[in-house]
Amino acid sequence: MSSLKKIFDRDTWDEIFESISKNKTRTIITTIGVFWGIFIYIALAGSATGLENGFDDAFSGLSKNSMGVWAQRTSIPYKGFEEGRQPLFRLNDVDKLKSRIPEIEYISPGLQAGAFSGAPPLVTRGTRSDNFNVFGNFPVYAKISVIKIFDGGRYINEEDIKYERKVAVIGEGTQERLFTEGEDPLGKYIEINNVNFKVVGVTKFSQGSGFGSDSDITIPYTTFAKLYNRGDRYGFMFIAGYDYVNPNYLEETVMSNLKVLKTVSPEDDRAFGSFNIGSLFESIIKFTKGMVFLSLVVGIATIFAGVIGIGNIMLIAVKERTNELGIRRALGATPGEVKVQIVLESVFLTILAGIIGIIVGAFLLFVINIGTSGLEDFPFTNPTVPLAIVFGAFITMVTLGTLIGLIPAERAVSIKPIEALREE
Repeated sequence: MSSLKKIFDRDTWDEIFESISKNKTRTIITTIGVFWGIFIYIALAGSATGLENGFDDAFSGLSKNSMGVWAQRTSIPYKGFEEGRQPLFRLNDVDKLKSRIPEIEYISPGLQAGAFSGAPPLVTRGTRSDNFNVFGNFPVYAKISVIKIFDGGRYINEEDIKYERKVAVIGEGTQERLFTEGEDPLGKYIEINNVNFKVVGVTKFSQGSGFGSDSDITIPYTTFAKLYNRGDRYGFMFIAGYDYVNPNYLEETVMSNLKVLKTVSPEDDRAFGSFNIGSLFESIIKFTKGMVFLSLVVGIATIFAGVIGIGNIMLIAVKERTNELGIRRALGATPGEVKVQIVLESVFLTILAGIIGIIVGAFLLFVINIGTSGLEDFPFTNPTVPLAIVFGAFITMVTLGTLIGLIPAERAVSIKPIEALREE
């Protein structure tokens, strides 16, 4: 019988299963290493994917290469100006920054009442009233922070800006607190600082839907500036760079240009504050990729250690079966047939342990996904491991199992039939 035919021979597999059943405890201990290695790999790689997907969802409402910038106070005297001065942003700074920094795709100046600038204004609707943060934005803000509007409504548009319309886009939380359950707020009026605003849209809020909360109110920038007598001054802006721009480079370039435009010392790092979404997102992606790589290294190392354990146990098994192997050689078994028998047993144990490890690891990820699905503050979504990676791990197991099985196989064929028959 050729070596290839022996692989598919029923007697061969009967002998393998008989050998395994005779030494159940030894078999379990032998396969634990391989099982644990592939289990760790699947669990860590899947968890890293789940975190990456979770953070991707959390930032899905924002441009991945965006940042927020606001004016603070200078900490270094410069060119006749004392420290403690607060730089002022003006609308013409938008064009100046875009002309000086071609990597900028969008800039959206913003005004706010409440939030970071004192007590939130009182907003009234009939007999209901509450305090809400009110923002003045341009339509371009919707290109930096993805705004999701309920059917029938809309966001601020260019006509609102041009004609200083008294319209408002409210959040879900605002609707719940100012309107009765089931009441459609579209077309209704709310009162901000004793001025009536028509509700034209209600925003859907979710994790990562923007920089604000579900209870914010947005009105046209020009209307806000007139209502609060802000002129052309604004306190913060959102900036988005093109996809190819490094977020850290963008932040450094914006800050250095603002210092020039606002006569601030180049060494002053406190004059402007910033929050770099792109840099944060990039760090998260690097972290998750690092986890995947770590899981690969740890998993392969553990699998390799487990396979070595299988090889050692197989050497012991060969020693115990010396008499049996001698009889088979005396009855005409070729060295190739003996090798196939031993290697097949090694590969079978490796694959068996690996498959169980993959199944248990996938089940663990499934349980974790269910357990975290209701946690809004925990970014974890769809923890999966690509089939290509699972297939690669499977091929690695087969290869290592085959190579390590050759060691006891060589030991087996080196036994001379006459000497083996003398063994007790």
